[in-house]
Amino acid sequence: MRGRGRRRLAAVAFLLPALVLLGALVVYPIGYSLQRSFFDKSGEFTGFGNYVTLFTDDTILTAIRNNAIWVVLAPTVATALGLIFAVLTERIRWGTAFKLLVFMPMAISMLAAGIIFRLVYEQDPDRGALNAVWVGVHDTFAESSAFPKAHPGRESPLKPSGDGGFVTRTTVKAGEPVALPLLGVPKKRMPDDAAPARAAAAEPGKVTGTAWQDFTLGKGVGERNAPDASESGYPGITVEAVRGGEVVDRTTAAADGTFTLSGAADGARLRLPASNFKEPYNGVDWLGPDKVLPFLGVNFVTLSVILAYVWMWAGFAMVLIAAGLAGIPRDLLEAARVDGANEWQVFRRVTVPLLAPVLAVVLVTLMINVLKIFDLVFIIAPGDVRDDANVLALQLYNSFVDRDSGVASAIAVLLFLLVVPMMAFNVRRLRREVRR
Repeated sequence: MRGRGRRRLAAVAFLLPALVLLGALVVYPIGYSLQRSFFDKSGEFTGFGNYVTLFTDDTILTAIRNNAIWVVLAPTVATALGLIFAVLTERIRWGTAFKLLVFMPMAISMLAAGIIFRLVYEQDPDRGALNAVWVGVHDTFAESSAFPKAHPGRESPLKPSGDGGFVTRTTVKAGEPVALPLLGVPKKRMPDDAAPARAAAAEPGKVTGTAWQDFTLGKGVGERNAPDASESGYPGITVEAVRGGEVVDRTTAAADGTFTLSGAADGARLRLPASNFKEPYNGVDWLGPDKVLPFLGVNFVTLSVILAYVWMWAGFAMVLIAAGLAGIPRDLLEAARVDGANEWQVFRRVTVPLLAPVLAVVLVTLMINVLKIFDLVFIIAPGDVRDDANVLALQLYNSFVDRDSGVASAIAVLLFLLVVPMMAFNVRRLRREVRR
């Protein structure tokens, strides 16, 4: 009996420091947060008022909705990618190197990853890597105009056509050259093939003219509404002849801005269509509030932050699933193949069911993780759309900043209540595995 008592005392002595730390760092904060959640900002007892606020305040409701989106999308995508990577890397010679590359983001802090992706998602293609690629691909198939800022000057023969383009004030006549002067394109933005502007020569039975940049640097230099050698033509600009609302002829200008239309343009008005002045494609506003999945209420900024999270945590899922995959008896897989199953059937009917316990643990672990997500949202989401990307952990921080510790404590309790069932599920799973 004495020996057993000594062993118990020794066990208590060893456990006591851990229990003290657990009580001070976990139990006490939970109890204090629960107590504080029943008091308002001024310290007055408010009962369940703060909990009512959680489900009536629009900002907090947005945070709850975004957390639900996070819990559904992020763990599912990360686990699916981890499963795919784990299975595929078993079949390639350089699988270890690939696993290292996929897992490497786990070595980066959330803060560093947030800074990286804030730069990646910049809308300016000259700064944002993603939009640089996106705009490059877009412009390969749909090149934007070289004259997005061009417009007529004072006393110009052109006027707005109402659709973003410009049209001549009067009709044109065959054999009489037409001047289409424009302003607004900086010299450095002019096309590389632009040549000095030249006045078009008259051609019998045809309508000729010049479209050019009617501006020469220096006060009083050059003649208004007339091409000068120091001015540049508008190469490739589209010129249409319009009569009765219909286009009767169309052409594009040469490098010096000159163009020629057939006799069908006689008596028509010349129009520079809006396509000449289309703003250059500037990519996607990845960090904007626009909806990308309207039926789910997912906006671009939330989806972008989720993708950054997946980039970091897909490697974690892959490593755990690969460990589970290594424990699957190969005889079962070979037996399925001998029975005539193809690789997809082996994967779907044998591999995935045997990996179900591991997949469940990975999925639940990532769900617990995303409920506490804060760093990525705080760093990546710009200030003007941070409310659209808001999550509970960020709202908890904002409430403390606003000195409303009652609402902040209520949010903390809500997060605790959401995490506990998932933690219990994981613990039960682990105990079941140990028994086996």
